[in-house]
Amino acid sequence: MDWIWKSVLLVFAGMILLRIAGRKSISQMTIATTVIMISIGTTIVQPIANHELWKAIGSAAVFILFLLLIEYLQLKFDWMERLLNGRAKVLVENGQIQTQNLHSLRMTVDQLEMRLRQTGIARISDLKFVTLEPNGELGYELMAHAQPVTVGDLERLLGAKLSAPPGPDSMFRETAGERHPSPVDPKLQ
Repeated sequence: MDWIWKSVLLVFAGMILLRIAGRKSISQMTIATTVIMISIGTTIVQPIANHELWKAIGSAAVFILFLLLIEYLQLKFDWMERLLNGRAKVLVENGQIQTQNLHSLRMTVDQLEMRLRQTGIARISDLKFVTLEPNGELGYELMAHAQPVTVGDLERLLGAKLSAPPGPDSMFRETAGERHPSPVDPKLQ
């Protein structure tokens, strides 16, 4: 039964340490973050078998401190960010696939097309730029002829004000520290 409370304590310690690491670290895993998170996972599992609970929590804390140090250095020094995360690579420029960059990333044209289709893009000729970002996501800019019309574009064309400011029932008011605009069932909060 001793292992049950140790497991619960390790889960809570891991959650607290990951919270200290910050949301960015969890949502945008870099190479350094991935290595540290795997190390934390491995370290947290060990004490149940080895009876080294406090050493595991201490090791996990050292990993998190190291992660915070790496993230600070990346903010402070551009070369450190380039070294650890890399830079975005241009995959398409002015509707033309940059095959040399695809080859350097070990990515095929079919893989690029699959990822573009997943973002709703049907034609490479509609793309001004496509980049593969350091976090693995695709970034893109459409050519002028392929860009969707915005409310601002319509307002300029029609010479009328179409959009209204956010109303009192906007869900964004809650995130700014205010309460729900309308009563919500307590079971759903």
